Amino acid sequence: MASANYPKASSGGHAAVNQRVSDIKNEPITMLSPIEGYESNPILPLEISVESLETMISNIARNAWIAKERTAEKPSNDLTQEESAAIHLYTMEWKPADNSLYALLNAALRAEDRDRLVPYFFYLKLFLSALWKLPSVKKTVWRGVKADLSEQYSVGKAFVWWGFR
Repeated sequence: MASANYPKASSGGHAAVNQRVSDIKNEPITMLSPIEGYESNPILPLEISVESLETMISNIARNAWIAKERTAEKPSNDLTQEESAAIHLYTMEWKPADNSLYALLNAALRAEDRDRLVPYFFYLKLFLSALWKLPSVKKTVWRGVKADLSEQYSVGKAFVWWGFR
């Protein structure tokens, strides 16, 4: 059969993208304490900023190196190479997807126990310094989830989404 020559579709692509679009179901409805403490840290190179995550996130050091290698030496928007690589690292997928920086950082951001964020502080300092440099864009963003969440979100009430998008 001719189709036997084609590679089988992997589950990584669509499932990973879907998780990023539909993970609103993981957002806490209650107000959490603010994130405090990371801001007093110095901005460090990406490889150093992820050292405290190496025991929690498999291949974080390797993926930080890859992100930096894929990043231009002089990125746009006045970002440093380190800042641009920090953004790139956040967007990278690796397997298992639940062990990616994206998934684990967002889980920590959504946790009531703010101490779970402490290992991320050096990375957060670099990542957030990069995000602050990017120009603001005012757009409507639609999120999708295969569930009816209308009872959890009242019209006219403000909610904080702790996870990064």
